[in-house]
Amino acid sequence: MKYLKAHYLLFALILSVNFTNAQDTDTGNWFIYFGNQAINKKWNWHNEVQYRNYNFAGDTQQLLLRTGIGYNLTENNNNILLGYGFINSQNYIPGTDDKADNNEHRIFQQFITRQNFGRFYLQHRYRVEERFLKDDFQMRFRYFLALNVPLNKPKMEDNAFYFSAYNEIFINAESPAFDRDRVYGALGYVINKNFRVEAGFMRQIQEKTGRNQFQIVIYNNIPFNSSK
Repeated sequence: MKYLKAHYLLFALILSVNFTNAQDTDTGNWFIYFGNQAINKKWNWHNEVQYRNYNFAGDTQQLLLRTGIGYNLTENNNNILLGYGFINSQNYIPGTDDKADNNEHRIFQQFITRQNFGRFYLQHRYRVEERFLKDDFQMRFRYFLALNVPLNKPKMEDNAFYFSAYNEIFINAESPAFDRDRVYGALGYVINKNFRVEAGFMRQIQEKTGRNQFQIVIYNNIPFNSSK
């Protein structure tokens, strides 16, 4: 009974942290959906939704929508992609509980290459962004390195649990050059060849501040051609 009470107390503490005003905590939560649908052997459609919160849910920080068309330079690898993103940010006005609503339109180009060394699955992503903000235009460069390692299976296959990690650095075209860095670790599960899920923790480091984010992620790779 004591253990049961302790678990309820721990759960209540977690809720109290996540549902406090964003200005009282530096830990939020991101709900993320990634879709990558093969059109044929060469072409693919990328679609993405990220709902970012200052707390666990309900205190919106940002809604990010991305889409794009990609092309494989080699079979199922070395993908180049041209995409568009819409980002709605709701930033707190310092010293108040009010938010300022800002919209950004973004065009991006990227190159993704994947490598596999035994149980180690690596992904490199190089991305250039042209950011159209209110009364401003910015360019940014991003490098993303990700690692997946299956834990109970020899490879990333059905019913495999896996460890996931990534680091991504953002560099501005103008000063200051350093924009931010993200470090992430998670536990994932492969449902089948087209679906997997992850739950993890990310630390985002900026020039003068930092923020912690829990992440819940769904990956959908169902191709348009169901025979694949």
